[in-house]
Amino acid sequence: MGLNKLAIVSSTILLLFISSSLLVTSQEVEDEHEFNYDIEDEEHGPEKWGELHKEWAACGKGKLQSPIDLSDDRVDVQSHLGLLNRSYRPAAAVLKNRGHDIMLRFDEDAGSTSINGTKYPLKQLHWHSPSEHTVNGRRYSLELHMVHQTADDKLAVVGILYKLGRPDPFLAEMEGYIKKLEGLVEKEEKVGTIDPRHIKRGSRKYYRYLGSLTVPPCTEGVVWTIVKKIRTVSRKQMNLLREAVHDDFNPNARPTQEMNDRTINFYRPKKLQY
Repeated sequence: MGLNKLAIVSSTILLLFISSSLLVTSQEVEDEHEFNYDIEDEEHGPEKWGELHKEWAACGKGKLQSPIDLSDDRVDVQSHLGLLNRSYRPAAAVLKNRGHDIMLRFDEDAGSTSINGTKYPLKQLHWHSPSEHTVNGRRYSLELHMVHQTADDKLAVVGILYKLGRPDPFLAEMEGYIKKLEGLVEKEEKVGTIDPRHIKRGSRKYYRYLGSLTVPPCTEGVVWTIVKKIRTVSRKQMNLLREAVHDDFNPNARPTQEMNDRTINFYRPKKLQY
């Protein structure tokens, strides 16, 4: 076996071992009154999250924190990871204003995505503006997180990045409901049956790495998949998401975190390697 193949196999085994052994035991904190995204806030800003509660210690001391910069000089290009398989289905959903973001929660089985042989059921999705992950140092206008969770509390998040441009079709379906939640923290709005297959990815290529939740308690062991293609969102849609929460148009994106010798795998199908 060549050195390159050996390195690929070794890194894959390590990722599988870590992701199976670091079970996620905590959910995202939904009460946003105790933390914020203001980097200049010396009491409740991102740099202080880990000191606010002992359960949030990973936010300050963790070594596998998210988000990160997806830099070309850190990427390990691989073709064996396989397509990002998804088997989603329409399901009843509720839109909720969590104060720091707008979340769409599925109250029925909305299907799943399969990663390394494990099926991760889709539980909820939410938006961050600007994007939390960066690509070669560039931060985009919006980032969608599709949060998946198994029965034994393993988490996998699929992220999609957006730049300003044409309206996003899926967000267009949500606009009327989001307007009803404007300024109403903890308010929920039933949105009927939503089909997550309407969320467009547009690319088979993706980044994958092991990280954490990007809000307290910043629990580690989360398998992250960031779609390579940058999609578009209109300025009106982006502003609507910000107007709905009471953040005075402030960002709701956590700063990028240290890599700490982690590997970023980049999936590119063999026939696209040229």
